[in-house]
Amino acid sequence: MKKVSLISLGCSKNLVDSENILGLLKNDGYEITNLPEQADIIFINTCGFINSAKKESLDTIFNVLKYKKKVVVVGCLAQRYEAILKSEIPEADLIIPIRDYNNFNERLKLIDEELTKSGGVCEQYRLLSTGPFSAYLRIGDGCDNCCSYCAIPLIRGRFHSRPLLDIKKESYSLTNQGVKEIIVLEQDTSKYGADLSNGLSLIDVLQTLLDNQQIESIRLLYLYPDEISDALIDFIAKHPRIAPYFDIPIQHSESHILKAMNRRGDKRFLRSLFNKIRQKIPHAVLRTTIMVGFPSENNRDFKNLLSFLDEIRFDHLGAFSYSREEDTPAYHFSHQVREKTKQKRLDILMKHQQKISYQQAKKHVGETMEGYVVGEHNGEYLIRTYWNAPDDVDGSIFMKPCHKHRIGDKIKCRITQAFVYDLLGEEI
Repeated sequence: MKKVSLISLGCSKNLVDSENILGLLKNDGYEITNLPEQADIIFINTCGFINSAKKESLDTIFNVLKYKKKVVVVGCLAQRYEAILKSEIPEADLIIPIRDYNNFNERLKLIDEELTKSGGVCEQYRLLSTGPFSAYLRIGDGCDNCCSYCAIPLIRGRFHSRPLLDIKKESYSLTNQGVKEIIVLEQDTSKYGADLSNGLSLIDVLQTLLDNQQIESIRLLYLYPDEISDALIDFIAKHPRIAPYFDIPIQHSESHILKAMNRRGDKRFLRSLFNKIRQKIPHAVLRTTIMVGFPSENNRDFKNLLSFLDEIRFDHLGAFSYSREEDTPAYHFSHQVREKTKQKRLDILMKHQQKISYQQAKKHVGETMEGYVVGEHNGEYLIRTYWNAPDDVDGSIFMKPCHKHRIGDKIKCRITQAFVYDLLGEEI
């Protein structure tokens, strides 16, 4: 039996693809190993979103080639640069872009003549890598927003929703495997149903998941600001099994920058949205993503952005500097910001946010939270509650235990201390 290993890079959405690929390979009869050096075939699921992600993907490919094994490159980089990869890295035995996932095995037969099965990547054989109790659930693919800086539409194509029945079937498949926590995600989760003619929306997805009584917790990621309706906010407020957690990437605060980014909504709209969420759900957790150094961003824009962060006070924030991506409109924009200036602004922003994160974290001291044991570190358990998502963007909750627990156990802890990004609690 041949052994295969897979290295997954990039976002959580890419991780789901990796799990589907691993499931297909296991169904094909391959043995899965976490040690690439012991594998006969090494798969690398690449990311091609921004320059730093592309560099990581290329570095990983070259590092893996040192093992002198068969190497298969898949994922976003393979989708976007298939011809270039074949030309520049002939040592890679096979390149499988996303568009060929439906014929994955047919492509794989080119380097493994012993493979007799046909088939493509799908959720049917999915092999979870997120632990025994938690899983991501993709509800679509692609993106129609066409932000001027973003290559995702070039890689993933137009937005399309998964059929609701497929989502329902997969949710039950996951809970039958012991999954209790579902993290709903997509490039633009809030857009679900916009391409369908039956009037379905994200609320219908949430109701379908709530109907599955085995699901204890539901979390939404990647909500586009102007697609968050009052009805969605009210629905989340009404159902305690849905985490009051709003991951809303805004990229910037200044209206003219947002317009140049081809982002809908302006500063006034964003302020109104976040105030509305906190008014309807006072204990809501707000997370966002910010980009610095977009073309034409000046010092005044940057200072206004910092002031906006002071005003909204996001609980969690991820940030990155603008990456000039070929084939995107912003690549040709004038007034490109120097790399040195972008990095300086990024450093200032993250230090600025540290103070806000610490002040927001202190508000939870004395609060009792219910969540899952997700790990153990130096005699303390790592806990995930409504406060933090599982994708390593948010901080961690460390808990001093009274009892021995297993991964996935649901417990209650009282928060006793706050740090810049993390919380410390004690078991109740």
